[in-house]
Amino acid sequence: MDSRPKTAEEYVELINQALFEIDDLRAAAEYDAESMGGVVEFLGHLDRDVRGLKQAMLEGRYQFNNSDLPFMRVVEAQDDRILPFKYLLRVINATHRMGLNVDGEDS
Repeated sequence: MDSRPKTAEEYVELINQALFEIDDLRAAAEYDAESMGGVVEFLGHLDRDVRGLKQAMLEGRYQFNNSDLPFMRVVEAQDDRILPFKYLLRVINATHRMGLNVDGEDS
């Protein structure tokens, strides 16, 4: 199933959702720094890159490109239990690589 968004607005919404998840994870890590201290290290980088992606879209500078987004190296290095919204970031990256799902195909 192709879960890529069909419109630029849907793509921005996915990015906004990722930013919400990053903020939520940061709050949890700050609350429980003892057991989640390692999370904070990569969250700053992830937050900066995702915000930069959104800003590029808002300014009309964004271009789809058949290469991974810079933050994917950090994302793939994390366990799903540490980064529970990894799938969302993978969808954003797949959209960056392959473009919007303008055909509306689900397979």
